[in-house]
Amino acid sequence: MYEVPEPHTGWTFVTNHARVLAAIADNDHARIRDIAAHCRLTERAVQKIIVDLEDGGYLSRTREGRSNTYRIEPGKTLRHPAEADLGLTVAALLSLLVKDEHQRTAPADDRHTDTS
Repeated sequence: MYEVPEPHTGWTFVTNHARVLAAIADNDHARIRDIAAHCRLTERAVQKIIVDLEDGGYLSRTREGRSNTYRIEPGKTLRHPAEADLGLTVAALLSLLVKDEHQRTAPADDRHTDTS
């Protein structure tokens, strides 16, 4: 049984929609249960956010057996006029929130190596 960790109280810089999108970008086969635990949300909240993202055209879902595979639309412009007017895209947002490929695939010892 998976437990949702204690929610964070107070304001944050990143919305729950951005957190869910980043979790999916990190693993396009992630289960709702795992996304919820990672984002510190309920499964129901994650389901609603995924529907919002699908309805907005930011995400599509394909059923594969008993699981889902998600596809993010990286070129889609962000919704808020302040970002949309600048042409900021989902890809630009995710570049700040998601580990790069090197971080995902590097051995644990190499992940924290300072290269400067």
